[in-house]
Amino acid sequence: MKNLKGKKWYPYAVAACIAVVLFVVLTNLQTVLNAVGKFIGFFRPLILGCIVAYIVNPLSTLLEKTAFRWVKKEKSRRGLSVLLTFLLVVAFLVFTVVILIPQLITSVRTFLANADDYYGTIKGWIESKGLSPEKLGLDKMKSVSEALMNLATENTSAILRTTMNVGSGVMRWVIALILSLYLLLEKEVLKNGCARLIKACSGEERYGTIRVFLGKCNMVFNRYIVFNLIDSLIIGTVNAIVMVIFGMQYVGLITFVVALTNLIPTFGPLIGGAFGAFILVLVNPVHALIFLILTVVLQVCDGYVIKPRLFGNSLGVSGLWILVGVLVGGNMFGIVGILLSIPVVAIIDFLYRNYVITALERRHDEAKLEG
Repeated sequence: MKNLKGKKWYPYAVAACIAVVLFVVLTNLQTVLNAVGKFIGFFRPLILGCIVAYIVNPLSTLLEKTAFRWVKKEKSRRGLSVLLTFLLVVAFLVFTVVILIPQLITSVRTFLANADDYYGTIKGWIESKGLSPEKLGLDKMKSVSEALMNLATENTSAILRTTMNVGSGVMRWVIALILSLYLLLEKEVLKNGCARLIKACSGEERYGTIRVFLGKCNMVFNRYIVFNLIDSLIIGTVNAIVMVIFGMQYVGLITFVVALTNLIPTFGPLIGGAFGAFILVLVNPVHALIFLILTVVLQVCDGYVIKPRLFGNSLGVSGLWILVGVLVGGNMFGIVGILLSIPVVAIIDFLYRNYVITALERRHDEAKLEG
């Protein structure tokens, strides 16, 4: 192989082979993507387990350094912290199922029970504006309950298929949770193995640079995930308290949607606010107005008080680049791209400022010295 690399034709042959492979991949891109997706599907529980382990790792590390710092053996200390972490995660999931889910079911039942009245209200409002319900297709629907019944009857197979998918998805997440437990217990072994592999592939000199970069990426993602979850929990709690104080309906349903959509940067709070206002305006327009004012106040406090205190200057990305990242990430990867757009943009900005610009400036200085 060393003798071949010394030949003049060798780099041209390698380039030609790469060009042929690239051409075949591009001309059969959909087939290649389907094959890659199917291959990755085999490892989906493991990938989900890695994601769960990464998300709960900060809590496990915190417990290891605080609650169990008195334990002398490192392995025992880590085992206890991981065990307590997963007990807390399971307790949170149980709390969600026992407390939140019944609230959501009650809210949805109440909404469906009053759906016909809401339909009459909307139809009357349309007629009062001089519009024709027939032109909007509302005359074809005698009642919302009847429409929902017809929809369920016509899509029975789809509903059954969706139910089976949800069941398999829950089982997949249970397996991922178990895998994440083992991953956290063996995280030091995995970290050392990855470090040795990177050092062997990159060499001793570049290993330090790669380690600093990966450490920065880990810090950005950790802070973003943890503080974003805390931020959504704060917003959801305050939203629920204010709604209860004003005696609004559908507290569980609206608060769940508000907290969930708050995880989505830029556009998420708008979606949550619009959803809550639409539900409440059908019941009590005054409550809808109060809810909109509450949403605006919460988002102002969130943007100027809560998020700066949580995130600090660790991300340091301008609002323009965040907006661009959300749009590009959403178009390319959907909801996952939107959720990860801010940390990815922060990492790209870090690369640009600390590596690209630095390398260009160094090259420019060397050129001036040579000149």
